[in-house]
Amino acid sequence: MSRRSLEPLLWLLFSAGGVFAALFIPATLFLFGLAFPLGWIQPPTHIHVLGVLGHPLARLTIFLLCTLSLFHWAHRFRYMLYDGLQIKHLNEIINVFCYGGAIVGSLISAALVLRL
Repeated sequence: MSRRSLEPLLWLLFSAGGVFAALFIPATLFLFGLAFPLGWIQPPTHIHVLGVLGHPLARLTIFLLCTLSLFHWAHRFRYMLYDGLQIKHLNEIINVFCYGGAIVGSLISAALVLRL
């Protein structure tokens, strides 16, 4: 019996992370990086932000944004090392570093989101 590759799952996480990040990060950066600090839009109160973050769907969205972005980074960085730097001989170390870092970061983001 042949062993199945994880490559399709990794490409799925890569593409989902890219799409999710492309949809949510620009709007978040615009609001919290420009619009609120420059006074273009009235910033939400602390109570309102805590109320929004108390909703399970908001927590899930924040967790998915962190997790999928980390896996998108891991896959992109892995192939940059493979193709750009031509260090394919370090395949196992690169995989552990990239995807292990994404898993550890996902666990940290899960712990932080659960503490909200």
